[in-house]
Amino acid sequence: MVPKRIDELLDGGSLYWVIKGNIQCRQRLTDIRPFTDTDGIQRCHLVLEPRLVLTEWQPRRAFQGWRYLKENEIPADVTNGVKGRVALPVELRQELAALGLL
Repeated sequence: MVPKRIDELLDGGSLYWVIKGNIQCRQRLTDIRPFTDTDGIQRCHLVLEPRLVLTEWQPRRAFQGWRYLKENEIPADVTNGVKGRVALPVELRQELAALGLL
């Protein structure tokens, strides 16, 4: 698969990681390198900034393929209070996120 909106993605776009049913972090995309595999299928290599940015947890079902988040769907980066949230047990964080409290 190759994304159709490469220019938009490389203009400040990020890959958001869905972990255990929640978007939990993101990585900035620095390059997308399309290629054709040995079966003739269009694919791409994603080049990501190595730094992970923690985000507000947002419930999201697992999926395959590209999903473009609308501006109002993008989870906010977590900058303050990270230590307190990370100290919460994972199950509690998941439950609070599902209730919209995180």
